[in-house]
Amino acid sequence: MLYHLLYEYLDINLFKYITFRGFYALITSFLISLVLGPYIISRLKIFQNKEGGYIREYTPNGHEGKKHIPTMGGILIVLAVLISTLLWCRLDNFYVWIVVFAMVSFAVLGGWDDYKKIKTKKGISSKTKFTIQLILASIIALALYMYPDFNSTLYFPFLKNVQIDLGAFYLLFMVFVIVGTSNAVNLTDGLDGLAIGPSLIAIASFAFFTYVAGHHKLATYLHLPYIAGSGELTVFMMAFLGAGLGFLWFNSFPAEVFMGDAGSLSIGAVLGTVAIITKQEIVLAIVGGIFVVETLSVILQVAYYKATGKRLFLMAPIHHHFEKLGMEEPKIVTRVWIISILLAIIALSTLKIR
Repeated sequence: MLYHLLYEYLDINLFKYITFRGFYALITSFLISLVLGPYIISRLKIFQNKEGGYIREYTPNGHEGKKHIPTMGGILIVLAVLISTLLWCRLDNFYVWIVVFAMVSFAVLGGWDDYKKIKTKKGISSKTKFTIQLILASIIALALYMYPDFNSTLYFPFLKNVQIDLGAFYLLFMVFVIVGTSNAVNLTDGLDGLAIGPSLIAIASFAFFTYVAGHHKLATYLHLPYIAGSGELTVFMMAFLGAGLGFLWFNSFPAEVFMGDAGSLSIGAVLGTVAIITKQEIVLAIVGGIFVVETLSVILQVAYYKATGKRLFLMAPIHHHFEKLGMEEPKIVTRVWIISILLAIIALSTLKIR
């Protein structure tokens, strides 16, 4: 909105720069989070306590004390990002609206699941939830696939000239990336600040990747695919980063609010969609390595139990395993953040190692 008003109509040159609008999108969404946070948290707390409180199934006994901490706090992130995006992004950009759709649609699905869990303690069925995720991801994948400038090539980090054109199979791959990332972030959300920390690091990393992908000279110099128009996603990702930082203000230990599925599903969907647009799907698996490990721990736990009747971990996802071993919650979270930073450095190094 500000771009169209202050640059296109009033010719204020400063507003054409992605970096300028990106930094102020971050500040705007952060401040919105701080301002709206206390009100949204208070309303969620009243609703949740009225229904008797809620904690996730299959968590350590020590989590009983978190029963009355409100969930569904992802609403705060989504609202802050939406307002900041409408203010600072170019609203004629196709990729911006695709990512907004990914964020909002998965947030609505997650919010519905959170609401049902609070009301009935059960939530929507896994089959229904997964089916809707597939439908939403298919809509995103099809819209991207049909976009004139889009290509179905899969690029590999560390390798300069290795790429595979998946053709129509790229549609299935896109759905897998979006749904997989969405569920992976969801599984990671189990301790105060645990999911939002790695998410912020991944978001910051992809803010940089979107800028490079949308800058012809930088993309060419670094041997990355140039994606015309994707640079505008930098502004969106910076808004997302600011909103996430604002949420962390309230979610840091001891948490005043949890993001719930409304937050985790939407964060994962955005990361997956942006990775597809920038052709950095494999890099996402690196920078989001924590999400990968958390997901694998659940898969391995189930498979091992079915094969042997015994548990591979004391509890899955793996962060609960470390809790069971006696590790303090803040220490687990801090170490996860440290690992995420190192993984982001490795992911960013792929820009030069090609």
